[in-house]
Amino acid sequence: MEQATASESDTTGAEAHSNTLAPVIHTAIGKGKAVAAWRLPHTNEAHVAVSLQDSFTPTPPTLENSPFGFLFCPFQESEPAPNLFIKADLYISQATGKLTAAIDAPAPEVADFMQALELGSTTPQRSWHTSNAGVQQQSDLHFQDAVAAAVAAIKEEQMEKVVLSRNSILPLPLHLDLAAVFEQMCQKHSRAFVSVVSVPGVGTWAGASPEILVSINEQQVFHTVALAGTQPATESVADAIWRQKEIEEQAMVERYILLCFKSLRLREYTEIGPRTVVAGNLMHLRTDFKVDLKEVDFPSLGTDMLRLLHPTSAVCGLPKAPALQFILEHEGYDRSYYSGFLGPVNSKAGTHLFVNLRCMQLLKDKAIIYAGAGITAESDPVKEWMETQHKMVAMQRILQQF
Repeated sequence: MEQATASESDTTGAEAHSNTLAPVIHTAIGKGKAVAAWRLPHTNEAHVAVSLQDSFTPTPPTLENSPFGFLFCPFQESEPAPNLFIKADLYISQATGKLTAAIDAPAPEVADFMQALELGSTTPQRSWHTSNAGVQQQSDLHFQDAVAAAVAAIKEEQMEKVVLSRNSILPLPLHLDLAAVFEQMCQKHSRAFVSVVSVPGVGTWAGASPEILVSINEQQVFHTVALAGTQPATESVADAIWRQKEIEEQAMVERYILLCFKSLRLREYTEIGPRTVVAGNLMHLRTDFKVDLKEVDFPSLGTDMLRLLHPTSAVCGLPKAPALQFILEHEGYDRSYYSGFLGPVNSKAGTHLFVNLRCMQLLKDKAIIYAGAGITAESDPVKEWMETQHKMVAMQRILQQF
């Protein structure tokens, strides 16, 4: 990634135009540019960044010295699924409605994009960047067999926990529109990190994630969470009753975060939880960990914790090495960007990276919906399959709106 200090404040309004977000998304797709739209949890302001660069691959991902942009990284980096950085050469927020160009954005490309935006998009519905990779689907029986094999391996003490996932392929509605998908997710998932990412040659993903991976806000407070355990949401979180299986699953994620802090010799942190939280149609157990970087001299904590955490025990397992090996040998398909991480870097609101959960990939005429479940010694293959079904509901409901 190039070294730069560009941020949202480093913009010029000389070529600013008043726009809604949808025309910017449509124009980016029509011009073959990478685009990311997002909205942070518990906020009303949506954002869109467009990259005018030819390359989107930072190696390795860094946070502290990055220009303002959007990071999009897979579960396991590979040639078809590289780490991506969508530099915010062009940026618009819902609050201002003005599209601004970064100071170092290439001027000819900026002018060309602005002219296309003024003329209006001719991009039809069902238009977005699609992946060059083939489609893989895992059968229900394969998933349940993998769960049974995982339980056996855990009882043989090969590992403590492993997270297994599966996908489901659905036909796309005829009148689907990418900007409208983003708007629907914002309306229906106020507590989640909502995003749409579309990159030439890589594809298009949409999701509403409940899980913070690494966050550093404008007050310089570092934040990460342990999120695990799943059950259908009730009318009140006070009515939630958690089984020992979910309690222990969540405790494993907590212990891993604490081990990461210990490896960095970090002792000054606050811990709140576990508590029950609602995410869409589901409830989870969550513990929050925070570090005030104004009081703790640890300027690289964000990047260091990102390196240690990903893939987290909430999407991989414990210990990480045997769990990851089990996933690669038994899951039966490529997760790609599912259970990777994504989010804005060095925005005015800070850096906020989330695990890519409750998500789907949009192909030309199909959607691939992804979900996973934490497997322990007490897991039942049918119940774990049902948990993944519950988790897929969020994206299924979005598609049903069209």
